[in-house]
Amino acid sequence: MWAILNGTIVNAIAVIVGSLLGVSAAGKLPERYRQIVLTCLGLITLTLGVDAGVLRFADTVSEFELKVDAGGTYGARLAIVMIGSLIIGAIIGTAVRIHERIEAFGAWIHGRFSKQDGHQFAEGFLMASVIFCVGPLTLLGCLQNGAHEDPSYLYIKSCLDGFCSLALASALGWGVLASVLVVLGFQGGLSILAFLVAEPLGDLSIALMTIVGGIVMLATGFMILDIKRIPVANMLPCIFLAPLAIRIVEWVSPGWLLPLA
Repeated sequence: MWAILNGTIVNAIAVIVGSLLGVSAAGKLPERYRQIVLTCLGLITLTLGVDAGVLRFADTVSEFELKVDAGGTYGARLAIVMIGSLIIGAIIGTAVRIHERIEAFGAWIHGRFSKQDGHQFAEGFLMASVIFCVGPLTLLGCLQNGAHEDPSYLYIKSCLDGFCSLALASALGWGVLASVLVVLGFQGGLSILAFLVAEPLGDLSIALMTIVGGIVMLATGFMILDIKRIPVANMLPCIFLAPLAIRIVEWVSPGWLLPLA
């Protein structure tokens, strides 16, 4: 079990260490410095979202339109599937109230273990949970760790999350540390699932999941920068709906997105 979970465990340790350092530094930082740290983190999140969502979309279109006879419409085809995954996934997430449930879980942890302001604790918990669990390295890392016992991607992610948790905890406090529970549950579950599933996801499915994850990261960046309060957790089902959407499209119309065998 260690071989398929070691990346997640190291990632969790990095978040714990970074959060503790961030909380320790928070008491010594004036409010204006905390705000600029949070602003920088929001801008970095937007940059990662553009890279994973926009640039990866363009790369995927360039790669697959050469393999599929789409008559120059492959980008539009992929966009239709992406938009459908986003809308339907967000409706599902809203219906089951994922965002509210994660916030409530954060509030419950706050009530049991923290004396910090409840709203700030829940905000830190939610933001950190989404940032740490959404993105290309999360998906690719868990797939590699679970299916091939290769934790290298998650080790790289651990370094990034360590610095990210330090910055986020210095501004939002103990809620960031509590998000380690989500990291362990989410990434550990994905790694175990990758280990159990015999047939790995195809390249297009992984690419589309990464693209949709990038869009969710953009929404998270908007939330961190206080541009728009988006219930980003309700968008998490969109990521996992993407491979299913590809399978349905290819079942209805073989060769529409994937090259025919």
